Amino acid sequence: MRVHITLDEADVRRLDARVGARRRSSFIAEAVRHALDDAHRWELLESAIGAIEDSGHDWDDDPAAWIHSGRHADARRRG
Repeated sequence: MRVHITLDEADVRRLDARVGARRRSSFIAEAVRHALDDAHRWELLESAIGAIEDSGHDWDDDPAAWIHSGRHADARRRG
């Protein structure tokens, strides 16, 4: 689909210097995809805030020991 966008002349010069005039559209399309993916990830992160209770976890007393025990619980992970 075609979309009309407006860019500052300085931005177009920078864009052309980076990708060339014939690759503007593909570069802009990729940049938009990345921006939309980032925005979606932030929405997911923000929706997860508060999903885990503040206490009552196995790691509450000693997080480092909990991580250490998890890393050494599987013999296949030992180097």
